[in-house]
This record gives sequence, structure tokens and C-alpha cells, in this order.
Amino acid sequence: MKKEDNMNFEEAIKKLEEITTELEKDDLDLDTSVSKFEEGMKISKLCSKMLEDAEKRISVLINTEDGIVEEDFE
Repeated sequence: MKKEDNMNFEEAIKKLEEITTELEKDDLDLDTSVSKFEEGMKISKLCSKMLEDAEKRISVLINTEDGIVEEDFE
């Protein structure tokens, strides 16, 4: 299992920030830059999946005359 698979959302965002900073320094050779970019893309996809999963779990509470009703987030 890759270390990216064990990251929580906050850790993944922090890692993306670190990769971005490294790439912006412009002192990496081409192979290292491409490798860092690939790593960043994998982490970015992981973040997107985590956000999608979280969105699916969100419920919206709606006030009605019968009280509070819980509906799935769409």
C-alpha cells in the first residue's frame, strides 16, 4: 500500500503544498520535476475522491412544519 493511501485530507493538502513549493523553486532537474508532478496528480485525485466521499455523507437539515427533516445532500 502506498503512503498516499494512508493520508488524511489535511495531510494530503499539506503534501500538495510542499510539492508545489518545490516545483516553483525551479531548481529541480526535468526528471525530478516530472516525478514530483506525477506524485502531486496522484494526491490531487486522492483529495478529490475524499471530497466526493465526504459530500455523499453530508445531510441537509430542513425545517418543516413537522419538525426537522433530514435529507441526503445532492
